[in-house]
Amino acid sequence: MKKDFDKWNKKKKVLDAAVHQPPLVSEGEIWWVSIGENVGSEIGGKSALFSRPVIIFKKLAHGFYFVIPTTTQKRKGSWYVDIRQHGQNMVACLQQARTLDHRRLSSKLGSLDDEDFLRVVKGFIALYIGEKYSPPKGGAAGKSRM
Repeated sequence: MKKDFDKWNKKKKVLDAAVHQPPLVSEGEIWWVSIGENVGSEIGGKSALFSRPVIIFKKLAHGFYFVIPTTTQKRKGSWYVDIRQHGQNMVACLQQARTLDHRRLSSKLGSLDDEDFLRVVKGFIALYIGEKYSPPKGGAAGKSRM
């Protein structure tokens, strides 16, 4: 499939010019986002919107999120976590985690159940921090489940 960076650049300019309030978003939700055209091994979007479902992993600031892209293609490796959404098997691609602005969000697909979200969190910690990491006891302010 031929990549169309010019079309993506036009779409990105439209997204950047959009002026609207961020939607109400919670960690553990899955949203369609205009993730863009890929370069090399990066995960890219599909359709004219260059979109792909992502897990809202962490709200970083007003309208700014750390997300984990998903795929329906079966994958194996320590950087993948199997999840289910609306009865469909999906895979969280931990190695493709990134930040994005709310203007890339298009629509909410659903929410992960607590068990799936916890598996994603544990997989992320194991991949990026190490399996021996033990999070502090207690909780932090806000809605974070980490």
